[in-house]
Amino acid sequence: MTIPPSILDRVNLPADTKDFNIGELRELADAVRAEVVDAVSVTGGHLGAGLGVVELTVALHHVFDTPKDKLIWDVGHQCYPHKILTGRRDRIRTLRQGSGLSGFTKRAESEYDPFGAAHAATSISAGLGMAVARDLKDEDNHVICVIGDGSMSAGMAYEAMNNAGAMDKRLIVILNDNDMSIAPPVGALSAHLARLVSGGAYTTMRRLAKDVVNHLPRPLKEAARKTEEYARGMAAGGTLFEELGFYYVGPIDGHNLDHLVPILQNVRDLKDGPVLIHAVTQKGKGYAPAENAADKYHGVSRFNVITGEQQKGKAGPPSYTKVFAQSLIREAKKDERIVAVTAAMPGGTGLDLFGNVFPTRTFDVGIAEQHAVTFAAGLAADGLKPFAAIYSTFLQRGYDQVVHDVAIQGLPVRFALDRAGLVGADGPTHAGAFDIGYLGALPGMVLMAAADECELARMVATAASIDDGPSAFRYPRGNGVGIEIPQNPEILPIGKGRIVREGTAIAILSLGGRLIEAQKAADMLEAQGLSTTLADARFAKPLDADLILQLARNHEVLITVEEGARGGFGAFVLEMLAAKGALDKGLKIRTLTLPDIFIDQDTPERMYQLAGLDAEHIANSALNALGRDSIAVLGAGKLA
Repeated sequence: MTIPPSILDRVNLPADTKDFNIGELRELADAVRAEVVDAVSVTGGHLGAGLGVVELTVALHHVFDTPKDKLIWDVGHQCYPHKILTGRRDRIRTLRQGSGLSGFTKRAESEYDPFGAAHAATSISAGLGMAVARDLKDEDNHVICVIGDGSMSAGMAYEAMNNAGAMDKRLIVILNDNDMSIAPPVGALSAHLARLVSGGAYTTMRRLAKDVVNHLPRPLKEAARKTEEYARGMAAGGTLFEELGFYYVGPIDGHNLDHLVPILQNVRDLKDGPVLIHAVTQKGKGYAPAENAADKYHGVSRFNVITGEQQKGKAGPPSYTKVFAQSLIREAKKDERIVAVTAAMPGGTGLDLFGNVFPTRTFDVGIAEQHAVTFAAGLAADGLKPFAAIYSTFLQRGYDQVVHDVAIQGLPVRFALDRAGLVGADGPTHAGAFDIGYLGALPGMVLMAAADECELARMVATAASIDDGPSAFRYPRGNGVGIEIPQNPEILPIGKGRIVREGTAIAILSLGGRLIEAQKAADMLEAQGLSTTLADARFAKPLDADLILQLARNHEVLITVEEGARGGFGAFVLEMLAAKGALDKGLKIRTLTLPDIFIDQDTPERMYQLAGLDAEHIANSALNALGRDSIAVLGAGKLA
C-alpha cells in the first residue's frame, strides 16, 4: 500500500480536519488505513479491528471537538487510527514496544484518551460516569462511546445501558457491528431513514408529540410511545435498545463518509437523552489479506505489507496453550464427563483445538466471564467435569462468582489460567499478576502452577481427578522449555512439591514458570561456592508444609520465587513458617514477587529482568541475605 503524499502530513491533531470536505476526509481515511497497515507490519499487534473503524474514526474527530468531547474506545484495540490522528503518528511504530505506545487507550499517554480500555464492555459505564460528572459541573461537552459488537455479549454493557436509559443522560453510544451480523442489509434506504430520524425536524416533531402525549391518560401515553418505537423498529430495527431507553439510529454503513458525517452531526446536535448509533463495519476493511483471513487479522505478528505473510517464530517447543489443549483432549478421551468453557477466547486458550475433537462438549459463552464461571458451576453441580479456560487477567472479572457460586458450594470447577505472570507486548492490562493471592484466599481451593510443559500436563490430569472441590492451575504465555510430555501423565499428590537438586547452604523454592531462571541462579550460587537446593513447590495451596519446613531447617537462606504480585505464595509461606515458629531460629528468608507497580509493555525477558525475577536477581537476593557482594547484573537494575 502507498501512503498519499500530503494529506496525512497536514493533520497533527483532530482540529486540523475541521475544514476538510467529504472528499478530503475520504483521502485522509485512505492515508490513515495505509499508515495503520504499515505500522503494524513493523510492530505486530491488533490490525483487523482498527482497519474496520478508520472512516468512523476520521468522521468522529471531524465532527466532534475532542479532547473536550470525550471519545472512549471499547475495546482499545480499535484505537490505532485514533492514535494516528491525535498527535501520536510519529510514535506509531513504537506500538506495544518497550517505552513505546500502548496497544490500548491509556490516560497517561494522551489527553485524547479519557479512559483506558483493554478489557471489554467498560465504555458505556465509564461514559455514563463522565456524562453525570459533566452535568454536575454544569459543562456542555459530549461523551461518545464506541463499543465493538463482541463487547455487547458482556452483561456489563446492558447494565450500563439500562442505567443510562433510566437516568436519561445525554450520551452517545456507537455500536460497531463488525461480526455479529445483527443488522439488516445496509443501503441507501436505511441510511436515508437513519439520517431522517437523527435530524432536527424529526426530533423536534417527536419532542412536540411527546409533550402532547404527556397530557394524555397513562394507558394512552404508553400506547403512543410503543407505537412510535415499534414503527421505527419495523423500519430500521433497534427495538431492544429503545426498550433500554436509548434513541436508536441505524443501521448505517460505517465506511460511508457521506452517511457518517451528517448523521454524526445530527446526533451531536440532539439535546435529549442517550442515543445509540448502529454502524455496520467490516473488520480488516481495505487490506485484502485481512479481509480474506478467517480472523480478519485480529492479532498479527510482523508481516509483509505486499503479501500479508506473517513472520513465523523459530521452531521450538509447543506453546503452553497448545500443551494444555492437547492434555485436556487426552483426558477427555478417557472421561466423557469432561467439558470445556471459554469466554470468547477459543483460539487464545486453545479450546478451538478441543472443540475440533469434542464440538458438543465445548462452550464459548462470549465476553461474559461472570456467566462463564457460574455456567461452569451449574455443569459441575449436575455431575459434569468442567474446565473453565480463562486468562488470569480476565478471571478477575468473574471473581465474585468464583467465591459465591463455586468455592462456597465446594463445586469441582477446574480453572485453567492462561497468561499467568507477565505477558510482554499487551502490557499491564493483560498480565496475570493477582490470581495466586485472590484464589489462594479461598477455602477449599487447590491451586497449582506449572514449571514446564510436562508439569502442565500432569496438572491437567490432576485437576481432572479432583471431584471434591474447586481447583486451578496457572501457566505462562509462550513456549515450553522443551521437555518431552509422557503419554500418560501422572496425577500429582495434592499439596506436595518436589526437590529438583540438593544443596546445603541456600534453598530456592520456586512456584511456576521461573524454575528455569531459578536453576540458572542456583548454578551461579554454586559457582560462588554456595551449595544450593532447588525445589519446585507445584502447589500454592495447599502448601507442602513438610517440604518448606525441611528447607527452612536445613539451610541458612530460603528464597521464594513466583510470577505473581505481593500477597501470594511468598506470603503464604511466611505465614506458615511464622505459625510453626520456624522464623525464630535465624532463618534468612526473602520472598521474590512482582514489584508493587504495574509494569509497562516490553519483551517478557526485559520485563522479568526489571521485575527482579531473572536468574541474576534471584542469585543476588541470596547473596545479599548473606551480606555478600552481588553478582554483576546485565542491563538495567530492577524496579523498586
